[in-house]
Formats: sequence, structure tokens, C-alpha cells
Amino acid sequence: MINFKSNVRGFVILDFGSQFTQLITRRFRELGFYSEILSYKTSFEEIQKRKPYGIVLSGGPNSVYESQAPQRNDLIELMSLAPLLGVCYGMQLLSYSLGGEVEKASHREYGLMSVQWNKDFSFAKLFQNSSFAQKCWMSHGDIVKKVPPHFEVIGLSESGHIAAMKGQRAWAVQFHPEVSHTEHGLDLLNAFATELCKAPKEWDTPHMLNHLKEHIKNTVGNDDHVLCGLSGGVDSTVVATLLTQVLGKDRVHCVFVDNGLLRKDEFTTVLGNYKILGLNVKGVDARKEFLTELKGITDPEKKRKTIGRVFIEIFDKATQDLPKVEFLAQGTLYPDVIESVSSIGGSVTIKSHHNVGGLPDKMKLKLLEPVRELFKDEVRWLGKELGISLDLLWRHPFPGPGLSIRIIGEVNEYNLTLLKEADAIYIDYLREKNLYNKIWQAFCVLLPIHTVGVQGDSRTYDKVLALRAVTSSDGMTADWYPFTFEDLREISNRITNRVKGINRVVYDVTSKPPATIEWE
Repeated sequence: MINFKSNVRGFVILDFGSQFTQLITRRFRELGFYSEILSYKTSFEEIQKRKPYGIVLSGGPNSVYESQAPQRNDLIELMSLAPLLGVCYGMQLLSYSLGGEVEKASHREYGLMSVQWNKDFSFAKLFQNSSFAQKCWMSHGDIVKKVPPHFEVIGLSESGHIAAMKGQRAWAVQFHPEVSHTEHGLDLLNAFATELCKAPKEWDTPHMLNHLKEHIKNTVGNDDHVLCGLSGGVDSTVVATLLTQVLGKDRVHCVFVDNGLLRKDEFTTVLGNYKILGLNVKGVDARKEFLTELKGITDPEKKRKTIGRVFIEIFDKATQDLPKVEFLAQGTLYPDVIESVSSIGGSVTIKSHHNVGGLPDKMKLKLLEPVRELFKDEVRWLGKELGISLDLLWRHPFPGPGLSIRIIGEVNEYNLTLLKEADAIYIDYLREKNLYNKIWQAFCVLLPIHTVGVQGDSRTYDKVLALRAVTSSDGMTADWYPFTFEDLREISNRITNRVKGINRVVYDVTSKPPATIEWE
């Protein structure tokens, strides 16, 4: 894990286990403030060393009054060190620890809800209407019944519950300002940083890039070589380019594996792009090995674990003719990590990723994941700074396990052929209609069911295909893209007319949460 250690002061985010903790860090960086996540267990002395402008207490899945809930007994001392911002669980912890009351709500507040601000609170002055109301993203089952001494209520939810409070050295909100769905969420974080903490803006993409380069130099020995696994996506492309610029082409050996799970014709196209970028890249045809090992597997976690194992086996073989290869570099991002493993504060595992939780316990190479704590848009900014073309940087995200997790059921040649053909038609349509760049991620999912159809005056009993298209800024939350009926009709017609074996197309209209973007 990279802690962007710097002489630049910033914000400390204490992680109590929220799935959105890294988003808080991401938002502060977006606003121009350096920020760093630490475990809620981090000692006061360690926090003090960083001389933070402010400290954020994150959300979390626990109830503060439970015996096993994460706690801190030094909130007064922390407030003397720097102003505090409590978010969701963080607000409840402030109340519970400082003499307020927290209890279980009669009903859970979840999703977008209206918050009414006290007009005398300075943040409320940002609104251009007399009601001082805004839509906020809620996700909690407990409420603050009574604020602590010396705190005042500054906002109420539409249910009449306390949604925000403030003291002389602390603000706290029951909603999530870091989530993009919260109106004026960035404004609130910026107001906390500038008004209460008086912090200067000293963080930008060049700073981030300099720290990553320094981390690579300090991690990789002067004589060590790095094997970089390329997937064809933005993340691994940026990592390979970054490593090559820092260590030199002769020490960074890129391997692009054709696992049979890529999009139609993608292996040839992407391999050509890598060579144009000047990467030292070798293409490996491993389609047979992956499909053989995936035969008969339907469980999505077993697919991921299997792909991770075979992936490492292939890369172990690829190092045999290379001198002193010590590191395997990957384009792992934070959304992969937060969905795969418990965070610093103990968040709940959602699913493993082949390049996070799917790697074997014993691996010959050390892992090097320089963008592990960044989001997709931050990686794109880095790529632009490195001189990578926008066409490559703004490709839709593609999962490490590839099309295997877009086939619900067994992965075989027949299902892959159907999915590749349908996916190509879908993506080509989006590009043709200038919709591709309006969508964060679009793909097809082949379902394990057959339905009756009529095609060419004959009865068919063929596969069902689901379409997925979402908008997002960072992949942590997402909403489905509102295609016109004409678009959906044309996409469906093209697929069912051109892909023999698919006779029905459906569209996924579920946001994240409650769903994830991928189906598996």
C-alpha cells in the first residue's frame, strides 16, 4: 500500500469500515487537498506526526452502542489537534462518545432523502433558494437522538431525524457528502476544509505522479526487473507506461496474455497500441490453458480464483528467460480492493478480484501495484500527464477476469462466441450514435436461461442477453444510463438479427448500490 508521504500537510481520514471511506480521500484530493486513510486504531501519536489540517471520522457498518463496535476514546484530544468531521457512523460516534444519545431508528434511512438546513449555518448560505434544503445520500439504521453538550443541530432529515450538527471544533453529518449523488457534497467538504480547518490547496496530479515515481524508485531495486501484466484496459496501460518512464524499457517487461476472455479482435488491436506506446511487450496465447481450467466451473468466486491461479502460472513461465525479475506489476484500483478484502477499518467483503483476492498464497514474484489506492478518473489524469492518448485513456473499464464474469454459468467456446459478437454490436452502436463517451461502462451479460422465440417462421429456444450501461464518476456508485426506447429497440434488433443463438434482449435498470456494476 502506498501512503503518499509528503511534506505537504493534509487531512487524515480514520476508517471505521465504510465502503465509501476511500471516496472521502478521493474528494479531498479532487478539491486540491492532500489526504490519507488510516485505521481507526491508529495511535494519537501517529496522527499527531502528520500535523493534519483536519480529521474525518468515516462511516461504518456497526452500531456505536454494540460491544464490538470500533471506538476511540480520545476524540477531545483529536479535536484539540485538528477540527473533526463526522460522517454517518462518525457522527454517531461523536454523539455517543461526547455525551449525546444514539439509538436504533424505527426505519432505515437509505438512498436520496431531503435535508433541511438551519439558515444560520454558514454552509446553508451556499444554496440559492429560501428553503435551504438539499438531496443527500443516506445509508444508516441508527440515529442521533440527542446531540452532545456544546453542539447544536443544524440540519434535519425529511423524517425529522437529526441530519447534521456542529460544535466549535467539529462538524458532523448523518449522510454521505462524499457520494456523487449528494447535492453540494463537495461544497460541504470544501467548506469544512477552508472555513473550519483553514487549509490551503496544495495537491494536484503532478504531485500525485511525483509521489508514485518516488514510490517505484524506493520499492524496486537498482538491478531489479519488473514483469507487468497487461489486460488491455486503462489501468494496466497507465501502470506499464509509468514504470517504463521511471525504470526504463529494458527493466520493464510487459506481457499481454490472450486468455480467450477478451472482446472480439481485442488482442490484436491492443497489442498494436502497446507497441505504438513504446512498451517492451510480449504477446502470449494462453486461450487453451484458461478455457481448460474453467471447464465446468459456474461459481463466480471459483472463476475468479481459477483465473488468478492460471494467470500467475502463465506469468511464472514468462519470466524464465528474463534476468532477475522480482516484481509483478498490476493495475489494481481501489474499487477492486474495497470490494475484495476487508479495509483498514474492517469493511464487508463483496467479491474478490483476480488481481486482488484471486492470487495464490504462494507466489514467486512480489506484487507492485502503484495505483492501488486511486480511482479510475485519477488514473486517467495520470495517464494524460504521462502523454497517453485520450482514445486509450477513455476506454470503458474492463474486468480482469474478462468475459468470464459476464457469462452467468459455464465459460465455453460457444458462450464466448455469442457474447463477443453481441458485445461488438452493442459497443459499435454506442460509438456510431456518439453515446460511448457519455457512459462510464457498457457491456453484455449472457444469461444461463433459454426462452422461446420465433425467428424466420421457426420456433427457437435460445439464450437471453442482458444489456448493462451505467454512469459514474469513480465506480463506487453508479446509475443506469437512460437510453431512449428507439436506442434499445435498435440495439435489440441488431443483436437478435445478427447473432444466431440469442433470441431475447433485456436491459438492466439497477443502480449501484444495491447492485454492483458487474453481475458477478
